Amino acid sequence: MCGIVGVFNLNQEPVTLKLIKDMANSIAHRGPDGEGYFVSKNLGFGHKRLAVLDVSARGTQPMTSQNGEWTVVFNGCIYNFLELKQELKAKGHEFISTTDTEVIVEGLAEYGPEIFERFNGMFAIGAYNNKEKTLYLSRDRFGIKPLYYWFDGRKIVFASEVKAIMKHSDFNIRLNNYALNEYFTFQNQFTFQTLFKDVIMLPPANTVKINENTTIVKHVSWWDYDFSNPDETISFMEAKEETERLMKQAVARQMIADVPVGSYLSGGMDSGSIASIASNHVKRLTTFTAGFDMSEVTGVEANYDERRDAELMANFFKTEHYEQVINAGDLSWSLPRVVWHLEDLRVGMSYPNYYISRLASKFVKVALQGTGGDELFAGYPWRYYRVFRSLNQQEFFNDYYNSWQRLVPDNDKKILFQKDVFNNTDVNEPRKIFERVFLFNDKLKYDTPEQHIQNSLYFEIKTFLPGLLLVGDKLAMANGLEERFPFMDNDLVNFAQKIPIRHKLANLENMKKIDENTFRKKKKSYQEYNDGKNVLRQAMMGFIPEKIINRKKQGFSAPDESWYRGENAKYIKDLLLNKKTVSSEFINPDYIKKILNEHFNKKVNHRLLIWSFMNFEWWTRIFLNGEKIEGV
Repeated sequence: MCGIVGVFNLNQEPVTLKLIKDMANSIAHRGPDGEGYFVSKNLGFGHKRLAVLDVSARGTQPMTSQNGEWTVVFNGCIYNFLELKQELKAKGHEFISTTDTEVIVEGLAEYGPEIFERFNGMFAIGAYNNKEKTLYLSRDRFGIKPLYYWFDGRKIVFASEVKAIMKHSDFNIRLNNYALNEYFTFQNQFTFQTLFKDVIMLPPANTVKINENTTIVKHVSWWDYDFSNPDETISFMEAKEETERLMKQAVARQMIADVPVGSYLSGGMDSGSIASIASNHVKRLTTFTAGFDMSEVTGVEANYDERRDAELMANFFKTEHYEQVINAGDLSWSLPRVVWHLEDLRVGMSYPNYYISRLASKFVKVALQGTGGDELFAGYPWRYYRVFRSLNQQEFFNDYYNSWQRLVPDNDKKILFQKDVFNNTDVNEPRKIFERVFLFNDKLKYDTPEQHIQNSLYFEIKTFLPGLLLVGDKLAMANGLEERFPFMDNDLVNFAQKIPIRHKLANLENMKKIDENTFRKKKKSYQEYNDGKNVLRQAMMGFIPEKIINRKKQGFSAPDESWYRGENAKYIKDLLLNKKTVSSEFINPDYIKKILNEHFNKKVNHRLLIWSFMNFEWWTRIFLNGEKIEGV
């Protein structure tokens, strides 16, 4: 819920209310229900509210603790706030609202910033200690709620979205070539750089402390994932039963709200599991599905429309079900709006997310999402089996890095980038970034197939999942909708990390018995494997139809391979191969032309790279050239 902004001038220069209001107004879409401001000398906080808990004026932010020591601005939801509230009441704290924000400020008054580590929820928090004259910024352990900052040595400016930071008169928009190289390698940022030079995203489970003596913003990490020490004594039945119990608990926790809560419902098991459990907590759950016009679609994409399976589950759960049908022509209208809201370009073909959240926002203020199940329960076996027989750490790095160059291989960077960009680019940096994800964690080992898979889970939940969560937040909040992610519950995550790999992958033991030579020959057919999330599938048996339990894993994606060759081909060429194409200052048009020809002639499926080219073109138009997008 909500959007937050703040300015803290270390040089004691006063902060103006006008600046804080201008920053907050730039992200008004995140909070259509109200606003609040706190300005005191060299500090200013602003808040745009999406009222979900205690929709009365008592929930207005920024909020100050009763002892006057702490002032907080907050975006998110703390699901265990009622338990913490009782604890604080026992220590003498009084409350006037039923919001989780008040629990945050009183928790800070009692425990200080260590309270952040006890929250089960999603949050981005700016907290100012009025006594110590110190600002703290903190972000939830999984990175669900975004928090960006810009620090120039004299001031720190922070916000839920970069566009609010852009309102500061001292900030100059420049492209970060370092992040550009990273994006066109991974279609993501594994570091916490952004395409905006000098704008940093605070990492998940990190807190920063800033006062007038601060010269460098130091990220202090207080939690990390740990798949390295599974409990091998857990039987499959015990894992199944505990997964079921924790799933029920997580969904129940995340349905807490004073406004209507609905659920996305694709044709898959993750969203189906959540919707099934949620439907037992309300008389008539509202569910939402996006489908696709398949009239011009061929090949494997002919199965991308999940409406039939979603309708099966909606009937099974007796939900009030709504559908949105997306067609090829919907790309051109939505793409600039998607880029405006995303700002920080990340994973995936995300415009269907924009449409489905827009549909859901017409009926509810909160929607439950299934993201996270694959990363916790090993939902991508074709990725793990590619590397699980690696002999050592270096072989594992080599095999896995090759599969994670999602867009442009390092060897092609010289022909991808324009000469000036390439000359200022370290082609080897993405590989270093990739390896640092693993090397940062000294608990990882590289001796057995199980350890290689555990390392893969750690990598993907640290890198790929944050991108998915960011896209979910930005495109839902674009429509004034809060998304919640029941799989990202502290207790469920903690237990899922302890489940042995053999309980997650049904074919693991058979795969280990395959002859080495035969195994190497089969590497290219890993996409055929569909044995992931075995313990979760069994835990959800009876909750969702068996057909869905056994359904082959499929991501939520439009059939863009076909659409790019058909109705959208002209739009793509006009956008990327035009004299007015702005991104050609950085990207070589000849390389784009080569990629488009290969795709249009059905030589290679380049849909991910073409999507990224289009995203970056709109990014340069909007943020470097200042092109205005109607209606945003």
